[in-house]
Amino acid sequence: MKNLWIVLTVMALSAFSCSEPELVMSDGLNAQANGLYGLNSTGYKGGEGDQYTDFGENPFISASENPVSTFGVDADGASYANMRGYESDGYRIPPEAVRVEEFINYFNFDYPNPSSEHVSINSETAVCPWNTEHYLLRIGLKGKDLNGDRPPANFVFLIDVSGSMSGEDKIGVLKSGFKRLAEQLTENDRVAIVTYSGSVRVALEAVSGSETEQIKTAIDRLTAGGSTAGGAAMEMAYEIATDNYIEGGNNRIVLGTDGDFNVGVSSTDALIEMVQDFRELGVFLTICGVGHGNLNESMMEQVANKGDGSYEYIDNGDQIYKVFVQEYDKFFTVAKDAKVQLTFDPLFVDSYHLIGYENRALEDAEFENDTVDAGEIGASQTITALYQIVPGSRPSGSFGKLELRYKYPGQEQSRMLSHNLNNNRDEFLASSENMRFAASLAGFGMLLKNSEYRGDVSYDQVKEWAINARSYDPFGFREEYIELIDRVKQLD
Repeated sequence: MKNLWIVLTVMALSAFSCSEPELVMSDGLNAQANGLYGLNSTGYKGGEGDQYTDFGENPFISASENPVSTFGVDADGASYANMRGYESDGYRIPPEAVRVEEFINYFNFDYPNPSSEHVSINSETAVCPWNTEHYLLRIGLKGKDLNGDRPPANFVFLIDVSGSMSGEDKIGVLKSGFKRLAEQLTENDRVAIVTYSGSVRVALEAVSGSETEQIKTAIDRLTAGGSTAGGAAMEMAYEIATDNYIEGGNNRIVLGTDGDFNVGVSSTDALIEMVQDFRELGVFLTICGVGHGNLNESMMEQVANKGDGSYEYIDNGDQIYKVFVQEYDKFFTVAKDAKVQLTFDPLFVDSYHLIGYENRALEDAEFENDTVDAGEIGASQTITALYQIVPGSRPSGSFGKLELRYKYPGQEQSRMLSHNLNNNRDEFLASSENMRFAASLAGFGMLLKNSEYRGDVSYDQVKEWAINARSYDPFGFREEYIELIDRVKQLD
């Protein structure tokens, strides 16, 4: 294992840069583009110094010319939490920070549990509320429940304690979050802690998850200061994770940082190549971003995507509780490299537009290639995708078929599920709460993104749709969203 780690480290250090979508650094100087509404108590301008990658928007595509649409699933909800953090500070979120699919997937939906497979599929069609000549196609996935049968976990908490992390909204909120996670562990689990600033330090050798007070004491001792050797720290975390590897368990690094790596391996391309090499060892990666002012969300989101992992943004104590307690089972991957392919029937679909998922697009031929990386689905996790459909010449009939490929964790050969696309074409107000709430979030995200496809949608409309779609709200997140709409409207 040690020799393999050395080889992978050399490969990561030799990574070279390649072209990628436009990197946008918010400068805080343009109120229209970056949400500047004055200074907060620290002198920070909204959006100043934060880095995002602008992936643009998916266009409408002719079904007769290109009937197949392929993408990897995205179960992250970080963009929504990031937006909420800007709002709480009195700033509008930069449009390039909005990923509409992550607004939708922040929330749980009332989808059926899988019966025999690890993932269930459902779909629904209704009139599009912001363009009534079009339809919305909703696709819903859900990972299987653990039903209390959690596999043992092997966690490495990788915590950024560099100078840029000082403050309660950064190192403070991370310490609270990791202590919450420690409280969920049992004697069957293991946890180690690695910290980094100018150098890398093992703050806690791997111990049993039952040693809660020892783990929390090690976290309490953390303080911020120094530069940021993030790449070297990630290498160390993977080495510890593989040394303590649990066969059949949840082997995962949980990284907490603002993404400001500035020593050693620090480029996004090099870090992506590093985690791509290490993910072959069966170690998953979750990145928790914090703070604003020098948030490198561009790097964190892309590295998490490529590292068999997920990206969360932690903006407050409630989000800590959501990620580390209420949705703890999401840390246990039940479907690996999940990807979706839709084949539209041109008789019933003139053109289609996938709302969001711009950075998850795949080539059609990659769908059957099991070596291609895609998204992970956690236990009990729901995932939603929306297509806006321009109807074809036939008034009724199936829009086409959906195929889902995914792997069981630890296996390299994918499984495939098929599903005929529902074409009930209900009036929007007669559609399910799942449809109406997803449409509200999509409309809200498109408003903040200044989307060219937002039609005549308004804040008042998205609020009304959400109000009438909240009977399923197990943790109160929908109610919070409804209250948030008015506050964002005032800023906008």
